[in-house]
Amino acid sequence: MHEKDHSVRPAYAGIEAWLKAQGLEALAAKRAEAEALFRRVGITFAVYGEGGDPERLIPFDIIPRILARAEWDRLARGLTQRVRALNMFMADVYGPQEILRAGIVPSALVLDNEAYRPEMQGFRPPGGIYSHISGIDLVRTGPDDFYVLEDNCRTPSGVSYMLENREAMLRLFPGLCSSHRLAPVNHYPEDLLETLKEAAPPNCRGEPCVAILTPGHFNSAYYEHCFLADEMGVEVVEGADLFVQDDVVFMRTTAGPRRVDVLYRRLDDEYLDPKVFRPDSMLGVPGIFAAYRAGNVTLANAPGAGIADDKAIYPFVPEMIRFYLGEAALLQNVPTFLCEREEDRAHVLANIADLVVKLARGSGGYGMLIGPHSTPEQREEFARRILARPADYIAQPTLALSTVPTLSGETIAPRHVDLRPYVLTGKEVRIVPGGLTRVALREGSLVVNSSQGGGTKDTWVVDDAPRQSQSQSQSQSGGGFQSQSQSQSQGS
Repeated sequence: MHEKDHSVRPAYAGIEAWLKAQGLEALAAKRAEAEALFRRVGITFAVYGEGGDPERLIPFDIIPRILARAEWDRLARGLTQRVRALNMFMADVYGPQEILRAGIVPSALVLDNEAYRPEMQGFRPPGGIYSHISGIDLVRTGPDDFYVLEDNCRTPSGVSYMLENREAMLRLFPGLCSSHRLAPVNHYPEDLLETLKEAAPPNCRGEPCVAILTPGHFNSAYYEHCFLADEMGVEVVEGADLFVQDDVVFMRTTAGPRRVDVLYRRLDDEYLDPKVFRPDSMLGVPGIFAAYRAGNVTLANAPGAGIADDKAIYPFVPEMIRFYLGEAALLQNVPTFLCEREEDRAHVLANIADLVVKLARGSGGYGMLIGPHSTPEQREEFARRILARPADYIAQPTLALSTVPTLSGETIAPRHVDLRPYVLTGKEVRIVPGGLTRVALREGSLVVNSSQGGGTKDTWVVDDAPRQSQSQSQSQSGGGFQSQSQSQSQGS
């Protein structure tokens, strides 16, 4: 919806007509059908530390989130620019460190950062690419206003849900989907495989052998590792399945050892190689880092890529873009206060009731204070934490996040969302239109993380108006719509 006049955004016209023609009972039945589908396929997300069964379904909302093609094209240009600059930053800080010498990014923020890997200093991966798979989290605050909330340059997850969400919508609502000119997403595995092959190391012989390195079935995203391996037609391997001989990586197969050229690793840096990082790691491969530096295997994403998505580095990304590309940032940052700065810290402590305070190196929605929704005791506790370890915290203003129609209980209501597009960087940049929309299912909540009770939606990039007339759209499967809920949504 448009915020000021509550009119329906043009891209949502077909969905509005469809929802008005549906009954809530039919929508609820479809939601149950979707849940059964996901459970049958086995799409789960492990949540630790909550007690009970750690395997659970991520809630899927059947009302899609829609972006017009022109909106998406504008976002794609900004995403391409941003990821390009982030890769140049990594190549610089592990190389000549020009941006540090220029004083644009404080040296201590990089060199004293736990995400910085001195072992990578002086080594340049193939093509100078450190983050082959990037997930850039975006939020919308108005019809034309998008902000980058976070950069994920290490091991961004969730793309399997983007693909499965679309598959579910095509099965559940074929008529609705065919009535819109939807940009496809099912070519992502093909694009990912091509990107990984393009990252082949200098000593690769012939067609690159690609595999996915997983920590194993206890990892929260293990389903995704297996899903992507199956979709790409490659092996999913654990550290025990690999060995290094003469600085070359091999995987054990029933037909004997097979050389591996590219590993899409979903394993944190510190567990990669017990000879270089954590000596107690049972998940990694002894000697793999030497093979990497010898040009015999490519690790995607590169070790040390986390320096580019650290929340303390995030405020400097627009300056990175200007420094490396000579351009103004097409996507804006959320204003950010670094608590280790005395002036910023004083502002945060004086205005903590109005700010969102985050751990600089936190993720998953943990270690966060949302000031307007907090108690005086919680604010006092966070103030003590900030004073004790100021470098561990950043703060941002609370944004008026856009909402989208969501099937909530027995009604349709507005819920806050974000968007994670996936940017693949090889010899060219590839971005599947849309990405993963995460939705805060609790009324008024701004936390969309699946580990904090959030759900997901299919994200549609539509080229133009629906193919069919509204009356034809209304004839598609299903249920009723309450216009009051609809009018509260900006439909982002």
